[in-house]
Amino acid sequence: MKRLWIALGVVALDQSSKWLAARYLAPAGAAPLIPGMLGLRYAENTGMAFSMLSGQGWLLGALSGALILLAWLFLRRYALGKVAGTAVMLMLGGAVGNMLDRFFTGYVVDMFEILLFRFAIFNVADAALTVGAMMLGITILWMPEEWREKKHGDTTGEAA
Repeated sequence: MKRLWIALGVVALDQSSKWLAARYLAPAGAAPLIPGMLGLRYAENTGMAFSMLSGQGWLLGALSGALILLAWLFLRRYALGKVAGTAVMLMLGGAVGNMLDRFFTGYVVDMFEILLFRFAIFNVADAALTVGAMMLGITILWMPEEWREKKHGDTTGEAA
C-alpha cells in the first residue's frame, strides 16, 4: 500500500469536483471548457457506465464494495511494480469515489462532456478508472515484471 496516497488523492479530487459541479454548474447547466472539444455539463447518473442499472444506487454501491474486496483478495498475492501499483491505486480511488456517491446520494455526479463526438458524460473517478485500467492492461500484456507473485511471508519488493 505504498501508493495509497494516489487513491486518496483521486477520491479527494473526485469528491471536490463533484461538489463544485453541484454547487456552481448545476444552476448553469453547461459551460464550454475547451470550445468545440470539451465542455462541462451537470448530470446525475443513477446507473453505472452509460446509465446501465439506473435507479439501483444501493445495489451498485454494494457491487462496487464487493468488487473492491475481491480485487484486494486477488492482488495481495502480488508485489506490484511501480506502474501496476499506480494503476491499481488509480482504479481504487475511482471506485471508492463513485461508490461513496452511490451510497450517500443514490447517484453519481458527472460533469465532463467530450464535444468532438457524442460520448457519455463522465467525472474524475471515471477518468481515473479508465486510465488505471489501461495502465493495468499494459502491464499485464507488456510488462510482466510488474507482477511478481509473493512467496509465503515475502514482504520485499514494491507493493501497490
